[in-house]
Amino acid sequence: MCHDDDCEDTGETPAGPDPRPPHAAVPADLRALPAGDRNRSAPPGDRLPSVRDLAREFATARGTVDAAFAMLAREGYVASRGPAGTIVSPELNTAAATVPGDRPNASRARPQARAEPKHLQLGLPALDLFPRKAWANIVAREARRISSAEMTYPDPAGLQPLRQEVAAYLASSRGIACQWQQIVITSGFQDGLDLALRVLLRRNDRAWIEDPYFPPVRAALDMAGARLIPVRADADGMRVTDGIRQAPKARIVVVTPSHQSPLGAALSLPRRLALLGWANTADAYVIEDDYDSEFRFVGRPLPALKSLDREQRVIYAGSFSKTLFPGLRLGYLVLPDQLLGQFVEASATRTAGHGLFEQRVVAAFMAEGQFARHLKRMRKLYAARRAALVDALEAEFGEQITIALKPGGMHLVVQFTGGVRDVALAELAKAAGFGAEALSARTITHQSVEALLIGFTNVAEPDAPAVARRLRHELQPGLKTRPGRLTLRCG
Repeated sequence: MCHDDDCEDTGETPAGPDPRPPHAAVPADLRALPAGDRNRSAPPGDRLPSVRDLAREFATARGTVDAAFAMLAREGYVASRGPAGTIVSPELNTAAATVPGDRPNASRARPQARAEPKHLQLGLPALDLFPRKAWANIVAREARRISSAEMTYPDPAGLQPLRQEVAAYLASSRGIACQWQQIVITSGFQDGLDLALRVLLRRNDRAWIEDPYFPPVRAALDMAGARLIPVRADADGMRVTDGIRQAPKARIVVVTPSHQSPLGAALSLPRRLALLGWANTADAYVIEDDYDSEFRFVGRPLPALKSLDREQRVIYAGSFSKTLFPGLRLGYLVLPDQLLGQFVEASATRTAGHGLFEQRVVAAFMAEGQFARHLKRMRKLYAARRAALVDALEAEFGEQITIALKPGGMHLVVQFTGGVRDVALAELAKAAGFGAEALSARTITHQSVEALLIGFTNVAEPDAPAVARRLRHELQPGLKTRPGRLTLRCG
């Protein structure tokens, strides 16, 4: 302790009084107190200082130290030896005796906060042009309208008005004819996938996964204990006959039929029909991840696989993360009738429902036409941003890349000449603050091209030349010059 005249100003706020009872404040120090040394941990069997000495050292009453010793004895830290004094318990495991508040490495195990959005980051919508004013008006209005009854525990299946709006949207934009009762609200695609695997999958059940794959899908299947069956994807999407040959009795298939993640191909109609026919015969379920299907720049978005599902074998998973913003944490599942009860029950035991207020806001945003207007605006914007970034990349990299655009999506698949490793390029890009990723890192067993995955949706048109120029500068150490031209696919 220091007084004003004796203290140097360190800029730190002085600590206030300890709110704990006196006898509870002492053990944290005693747990790390060996005989005569407070700078190292007390090994098992060491004799502790006397009550009198500790009371003097901590400037507290002897009764407080007695109470602290009694607490430590109950916790198993110390043992009384009568006239011989008190010792650190010989049975104490010093590795387990660390005081939680004093662990120097405790922060390393904590989840790190999300970083700021990066240029070229995948799956990130244009947050700079989100209709904040319209959204804020709805938020304020719904906050005033919410009733006491609506502040209780929500329906685990989700808010009825939101489920009704989702059903209407899917009917008009995705060709899915469903009743609102078939829809269960989730906390996004990952949550919906986890829920489906919890209900349908047993440990060691076989599950088809696209190769290359979407990382959250593999993470969820691994966590569920599934036996992964990598099924190669090509220009027509997942090769269904390969999957049937490899695992005809698989229980689950997770597929991105409208826009394969990450290659960008659409699952062809013959393969869609083959997949549905096999699922019905094998009593399997197909989880359709409708990955960024809303953003198609040539013609109307392709109908969902679910729109062809006559035998009720498809679970359709959608999310507002890319259509609105990922921090919203809302998504939905469209379920076969025979599974609805199991999913609602499982949802209730997992989360007891999802935030009602956010659901009210999104339902109103959709009902007032704001959602449809926002998507229309984003399609136009993303087409322009894609074109601007492609032009900038061509200008900077020249013959090192060629570009063949596909009808939609939110990212590019960029291949470079010269036999360079995409992992090395991705590391260079990451070190420079870009969000580009390596395609080969998303493959399991099938050989893939070396390519960079780069998002274009969060790069404004005026910024594209500078972003491409900086990317070329940062990647230059990893590039090799060899003759030939490879392909940049856009998805």
